[in-house]
Amino acid sequence: MHAESFTATESSTAASAPRRPRIAFQGERGAFSEQAAIKLLGDQIELVPRPTFEAAFAAIGDGLADYILAPIENSLAGSVHRSFDLLVEGQLHIIGEVIIQIVHNLIGVAGTRFDQIEVVESHPVALAQCELFFRNHPNLRRIATLDTAGSVREVVASGDRTRAAVASLRAAELYGGAILREHLEDNRENYTRFLLLSREPRLPDSADKLSLVFELDHRPGALHHALEPFGRRNLNLMKIESRPVHGRPWQYRFYLDLQASRRDPEVVAALSELESLVVNLRILGSYVSAKSSEA
Repeated sequence: MHAESFTATESSTAASAPRRPRIAFQGERGAFSEQAAIKLLGDQIELVPRPTFEAAFAAIGDGLADYILAPIENSLAGSVHRSFDLLVEGQLHIIGEVIIQIVHNLIGVAGTRFDQIEVVESHPVALAQCELFFRNHPNLRRIATLDTAGSVREVVASGDRTRAAVASLRAAELYGGAILREHLEDNRENYTRFLLLSREPRLPDSADKLSLVFELDHRPGALHHALEPFGRRNLNLMKIESRPVHGRPWQYRFYLDLQASRRDPEVVAALSELESLVVNLRILGSYVSAKSSEA
């Protein structure tokens, strides 16, 4: 997938070149989401960092961005539930995905020695993914922050050689930090999948993945019957996730990823059958899947 495929709206004058697509993400410059955006779309994009998931998902409606890139699941930590909820509760469409490997680095002020570090700061998930490192260095005190890249910015700006942060190589380069240790993560098979979201749906010819969401009535076998149209047609269910419906206790939505395209007549038939079995069926997107081998 190339950045030119996602050119933003033409500017106001016909003679002007189209502006670069604006991509919103949660976090600060240097976050893993920024790394994912550049991998998916190239470097001819305008990055729009937002402080929270809510602010990121509102960026298109606020006129600040053309697309949103949101983490949806991590191979070790599981689903990013806030992204799931905001996606399902909003009106955006999935038009692409990308997978990147998450490599955690210990980053300090330039000139710092490892034995000077007393405090390590980062997002709680990043710290939790480096448990073996902290177990081997029990003298280091962990401090949870809002963002991995933001932690690097704060550490470098402080000039304090007793502080360090856990973040990406890109964050170190962006803020002028020094890499003190590489690959702090407990498991190197650490990948995060991100979704590219748009106000308008797309249906590329090469689409091979389908995401949808629905609700079920409370009756025996409801979920089994809902999945049966896919199983009977040998359609591969790649993921199923249940999330509570806010404001309706003990009611759940089911999010599905299928290895399928909406252009396939068998998929069209399965979706038609599914619609008669569930409540509030919504197609979230039909798009080209990211391959783990490309991470």
